[in-house]
Amino acid sequence: MSKVTEAVTQAKKQSKDRNFTETVELAINLKNIDLKKPENRIRLEISLPYPPTKKVKIAVIAEGDLALRAKESADLVIQKADLERYATDKRAAKSLAEEYDFFIAQADLMPTVGRILGPVLGVRGKMPQVVSPTIADLEPIFSRMKKTVRIRLRQNPVFFAKVGTKDMSDEEISSNIESVLDAVEDKLEKGRDNIRSLYIKTTMGPPVKIEL
Repeated sequence: MSKVTEAVTQAKKQSKDRNFTETVELAINLKNIDLKKPENRIRLEISLPYPPTKKVKIAVIAEGDLALRAKESADLVIQKADLERYATDKRAAKSLAEEYDFFIAQADLMPTVGRILGPVLGVRGKMPQVVSPTIADLEPIFSRMKKTVRIRLRQNPVFFAKVGTKDMSDEEISSNIESVLDAVEDKLEKGRDNIRSLYIKTTMGPPVKIEL
């Protein structure tokens, strides 16, 4: 059993049973990295080999035929008339940005989206993926987003990533962790030598250190 899998097993054992499915979270603490340099303010979208079972919520901003097609799979479809409501209701805009994980927007609506929702989506790293109004099939985009995790460095040298849910197998979660580590190391100047420590925990459980 790998050190990563051992830590995942321990974290799950130390987590009490809850009346909801807990997320499994990875913390990557970095060292010897200057966050004043723009090139070190890393933002990544990583495709996980095993999608978490926790539902990923996707909102589509579209008009006409694209809006109709999006209703088949999207959790929310926002049309242009709906956008204006968020312009005057900042609380609703923030709530929207918090509730939904990913956004897709019709290309010709992006100027309006940027003006109204840009301030709340941009700061959260959730600016929409832009698509043509004539795109034939949204399903490949939905499928990719459902297994994608976003991570980014802000003011502190630490990444946080959701790498699974407690009901997944230890091996599946471990594979997801390895995928995140590979992607992060690839972006770091000194690779794994820029990593100070790794911790894994469930939503409400205690952190468990992964030995490097």
